[in-house]
Amino acid sequence: MTISPVDFASLLCSRLCHDLLSPVGALNNGLELLADETDPAMRERCMTLLADSARTSANKLKFYRLAFGAGGGLGEMLDPGEARQAIEGLLSDARRTTLGWLVEAPLLPKASVKALLNLVLIANEALVRGGSLDVGAEAGAEGALEIVVRIAGPRILLDPSIRTMLVEGPVNDEIGARGAAAFLVHTLATQAGGAVMVSEPAEGVMMLGALMRFPDQG
Repeated sequence: MTISPVDFASLLCSRLCHDLLSPVGALNNGLELLADETDPAMRERCMTLLADSARTSANKLKFYRLAFGAGGGLGEMLDPGEARQAIEGLLSDARRTTLGWLVEAPLLPKASVKALLNLVLIANEALVRGGSLDVGAEAGAEGALEIVVRIAGPRILLDPSIRTMLVEGPVNDEIGARGAAAFLVHTLATQAGGAVMVSEPAEGVMMLGALMRFPDQG
């Protein structure tokens, strides 16, 4: 399937707007409550709500700037530490998932960092009740780079259409805003001469991975 850049940009924007609607809406509600509230205790609660919502909005924007946008500048390589900070911010909002970081390379190709971030986004959503999320990236021979995201928790639920999108790409020309991240991972991996793999959940564990090749950086 060939999707136009405009259509794909629209899908990413729809996804971003959907995820920001809740925290931005909470900001609006908090401001309305604060305007009418005179009780000091309630005003303090309103301020807490505003602070939490503002932090959540900022964390999501920082994450999506790297995952979807041109974050990190125009160079071909990116410090994976920026990705780690973005992931930590994303996970801190729910406070129900712990991050394990197993990436030692000082620099990674930007395309691989985007694939990593979008795999994390998908994996985190699959952890319905939280748990642990471990991220690893390891360079191999001839420019090969393997990215692995391992999740473990009491309930893992990955939409079958998202799994198919990751591994095979779009079916019947259907993507949708929810599948935009999976489509991006699949596209980045195939463009880099690689593939995406997703394991079956076994006893509360699932692994998502992408193999990409960057011979110029090998």
